[in-house]
Amino acid sequence: MPAAPAASNGRPTEPHKSWKKVNEERKALKRQRKQDKLLKELQQAQEAESQAEQAANGAQTKDKPNPSTLSIAVPGSILENAQSAELRAYVAGQIARAACIFRVNEVIVFDDVGIATARETKRSYEPDAEGTGTGTVRSSSLQLARILQYLECPQYLRKYFFPLHKDLKYSGLLNPLDTPHHLRMQSKFRYREGVICDKKAKEGHSYANVGLLNDVMVDKAIEPGVRVTVKMEPQNESSRKQRGTLVSPDEPRRETGVYWGYQVRIAHSLSEIFTKSPYDSGYDVTLGTSDRGTNVHDVPSQSYSFKHMLIVFGGLQGLESALANDEKLTVDDPELLFDHYVNVLPRQGSRTIRTEEALLIALAALQEKLKPEVADVETDLSDLLPKSEDTGISVRRDALVSKKQKKRKPMEDTPEAPVADEPAPPEPLPKVTRLTANPFGDPSASSGKITPVEDDFEVVSSTTVSGTKQSSANDDLSRFD
Repeated sequence: MPAAPAASNGRPTEPHKSWKKVNEERKALKRQRKQDKLLKELQQAQEAESQAEQAANGAQTKDKPNPSTLSIAVPGSILENAQSAELRAYVAGQIARAACIFRVNEVIVFDDVGIATARETKRSYEPDAEGTGTGTVRSSSLQLARILQYLECPQYLRKYFFPLHKDLKYSGLLNPLDTPHHLRMQSKFRYREGVICDKKAKEGHSYANVGLLNDVMVDKAIEPGVRVTVKMEPQNESSRKQRGTLVSPDEPRRETGVYWGYQVRIAHSLSEIFTKSPYDSGYDVTLGTSDRGTNVHDVPSQSYSFKHMLIVFGGLQGLESALANDEKLTVDDPELLFDHYVNVLPRQGSRTIRTEEALLIALAALQEKLKPEVADVETDLSDLLPKSEDTGISVRRDALVSKKQKKRKPMEDTPEAPVADEPAPPEPLPKVTRLTANPFGDPSASSGKITPVEDDFEVVSSTTVSGTKQSSANDDLSRFD
């Protein structure tokens, strides 16, 4: 058999292929490309179908009405009544806690003093972002709103939205809200609050920090630094990246019934509370609190049916002072501004009730009187959300016992020192009887015959001290200790 022809460089050349074999290889390659194209088209069709499904679900979600909302309005001047900066921060923390406990959806901080009155009393105002005086905000209102926003924000997002500021100096002293949207890293709830990161992502996507170990890729490209609500997608085994979808902040409450925090709004006067409502139809039920209002016990149960309800609280001088300082309102009686004017605590023991106290009293007294048109969905999410026992750092009892045992071991290992023979304690002296009447007893009994009474007193020698050596009376004063 002849050897294979050698090439010029010494390597053997490949045998020549026939046209038949070449055509077969080309047909196989063409068939493979056709199959790949069909698979790709099928995959695109499935993705289009899933997107259409999501769009349909989104349309159904939009048709589903949002639950009824509860808004409260508090004056910013209540912080000026506090005696120190720590107490001002604590008052704001009490308002935030009350709003979360009673599931308030909007907190409005309004100015009940007014610019004209503030000039007369030399109250401090801060200019707006443009530096003009038309949109000035009173410093106490601004501080109250800032602390309320700070406490509502999840802990892992605060460093992005709240730089160091003098108003937040004592915010670390305040009690945490511990609301359901303040999730831990190990929580498996499908909605999370996050912030868009400046991390580079593929076109049409961006990364968000939602409090997990790794950032989540979301389905929209948004500029960094924006707070978003992310709906987490199930973890894909083939991909390590966690993906999510941007949704409205109202969706978690609408779909699951979970309380998702409150919004904060600043109103420059009493009238702006009503005129600048975030809802299209405004507030359909408004309620004012005053000691001159109707007794809350006379209000029938579930008589206040509402879609968007507003409860307004007065400051130090009440709603009458806020009405007098508002130049846009012409009425003289604040009762005319509201649909209901209620006294939430009749027969109060104190002349005045502080606003942070009235907030808790009013929301508790009105719980049975309110009837929302669209109630929250009731779902059992106890396995997905943090529980009350998860708050704080739990220490097991066996860990504490083991620490105590470790401390005892070195003490047991040390050799015991020889103990000297202690002298036997002296024999107790006999009890004596008292022949005088008891000065703390009944005086009528002392007029009769005095009888000896046995008392639990022992006569101890002043010159004998057990366990010590006797010394001279001039040098030893230990018996007087």
